[in-house]
Formats: sequence, C-alpha cells, structure tokens
Amino acid sequence: SFAVVGKDGSLDVIVSVLEEESASEGVGEVHVYHDREERERFIREALSGCSKVGFNMHSATYAAVQYVKKVAEGIEPVDAGKAIGDTVSVKDEKEIAATREACRISSKVAGEIPDYLSEGVSEKEVAARMDSRMRELGGTGNAFDTIAAFGAYSSQPHHMPCDYRLRKGDAALFDFGSKYGRYCSDMTRTVFLGRPPEILERAYEVVREAQLAGIAEYRDGASASAADLAARKMIDGTEFKGRFIHSFGHGIGMEVHQDISVSPRSDQILRAGNVVSAEPGIYIPGVGGIRIEDTCLITEDGCEVLTSFDHSFTVV
Repeated sequence: SFAVVGKDGSLDVIVSVLEEESASEGVGEVHVYHDREERERFIREALSGCSKVGFNMHSATYAAVQYVKKVAEGIEPVDAGKAIGDTVSVKDEKEIAATREACRISSKVAGEIPDYLSEGVSEKEVAARMDSRMRELGGTGNAFDTIAAFGAYSSQPHHMPCDYRLRKGDAALFDFGSKYGRYCSDMTRTVFLGRPPEILERAYEVVREAQLAGIAEYRDGASASAADLAARKMIDGTEFKGRFIHSFGHGIGMEVHQDISVSPRSDQILRAGNVVSAEPGIYIPGVGGIRIEDTCLITEDGCEVLTSFDHSFTVV
C-alpha cells in the first residue's frame, strides 16, 4: 500500500483489491489495483511532475524506496520522517477517542491481574489469559507481545514469558497493551505474591514517586527531556542510583513506539495532542524489578493519564 500526499494537500491511497474495503473507510482518493502493472501506473500518476519525494524513512524499507524510485523515474527520495512524525504525533479527537478505548480495555485487565495469580501459575499462562481477556473486552489485538516476568526475571525490562512458575515473595511484572481501531495503549503494573524482599518494597515506592515527578513535567510546550530528567533525578537520589536503565517514555499511536522520545537527550518539544508513556523502573539483577507505566495525553495545561491510575502496593 502507498499513500501519496501532494503539495496541495491532496491524498492518493493506492491499495490492492484485498484492502479496498478497509481503505474506503478512511480519507483520500482510493485507487485499487489488481496487478503489478496497474499498481505501478497509479504510482506514476500520483507522482507525475514531482522531482523530490519525501518518504517516512522511519518505517519505509530500503526495498520500497528503491521500488518507487524505479517505477517513477527521475524522482529524488528525501527523508520526510521528522515532518511526518510531527504531524501524526498530534492526535485528533477521533484518534484520542480510540486511544481512550484501548486504555479502558487494558486498564480493566490491569485491575483483574490479582485474580490471575496463584502459586505455581506460569508466566506464559498469565500472559495468554491477559491477551484473551483484552479481546473479550473489545480489543482488536495486542499493541505488542505481552510481557509477564516473575521473580528475578522481572529485572529484565523486555523479558518474554517463559515456563517459570510464580513463587511466594516473587514480584510479578506485566507490560501490556490493547489495540482499538488501530490505536494502542501501553501500561505496566508490578504486583507481588506474598511479601517481597524489603529492597523491592523500597524500590516500588521510589518508582511510584519518580513517575509522579516525571508526569508533573508533561505539558504543551515542555521539553520531552524534562520529564525523564525529573524522574531520573528522583531515582538517582536514592540507593537505586543507576538502576533506571531506559528512557522515561515514548510516543504512542498506531504503533506502540512512535515518533516521540522522552529521554535525557531528547530535543523534542511536547505538543497538546501527543500521547506518550510514563514508565520509570528500577532493576536489580538476581532479585527482581519494578516498573510502573501509564499512557498519558498531553494537554494545553498539563496531561491526562488515560490508563487507570491506581498504583497501590499490591500483595496477592
């Protein structure tokens, strides 16, 4: 599929006959091809008279760019990824409504997590139940592969569920999200089966406070780096200095990681309508990890947390 935006704001959407129905639900003039020759004719017509053509190099493959360059002879591909990213990162009311629904679904599942846990249940079993439940509640799919990490595995930020079975005293970390109308939610909750080691209790409180410090920096016109630095300063002022090993957040849209980087060196400015995550964490190898994450909407006077904001220290 190809979408071509002209200088005059016109939009040509070039799709196969298999995508005709879904494309017709969107905007722009839809051109449906039945074979390669017809597809290439539509591309040439859409790019007729163009010398430079901007591509979203963040998502376009090298092969796709070279293909269009070959079909529409004489064009010069340029990287328009930043301009495209800046545009799609500001959500309209319809996009925000879909994101809210995705957040409602994942928040409902978050509230049910304690019911899924018992001694001996495996990471894979709980992840599968969460995935199924999000669909039961109306989700159109997962925003990404659900992370379920128990015990020492919770110190690995991107651990994939395995056959490890939950034990007393384990942290149980879940990073998950639903899709609704193609838009994603993203949230993380950490709970415990029985009382955990005291160091994890202390870490939980620090992460909770660090998230609040970062979210307080979320507003229209603010530097994205300010939120990360505020949360990082909070964590680094404790015994857990250096244990926050990733950025505070990222943009969320039709992809769960999209366009905006909320990191110490980010030079991006937040705008009303941006949807971003807020996800500080502390990771202690061999012991466990704590992460709390929510999906946030940047507004003119601050931000609105779209996922459920219950961060109670939870022992099952």
